[in-house]
Amino acid sequence: MFTSGQLIFAAFFVIVFVAVMIYSYRKDLKLHQRHYKGSLRVLLVFILFIVTIVVIKKFIVS
Repeated sequence: MFTSGQLIFAAFFVIVFVAVMIYSYRKDLKLHQRHYKGSLRVLLVFILFIVTIVVIKKFIVS
């Protein structure tokens, strides 16, 4: 399906991409803590909303 060169490139790309993302996040950590204080709460409410919609759909359709 894939050649060995493609697999090596994909593995290398994933490793470098994750390393750069971790470096960037660590570099901006103080800014994130200052400017995005309530973002975790917003994410949890959004996930809860989506789960509620799925549960309601399961009860209505079944």
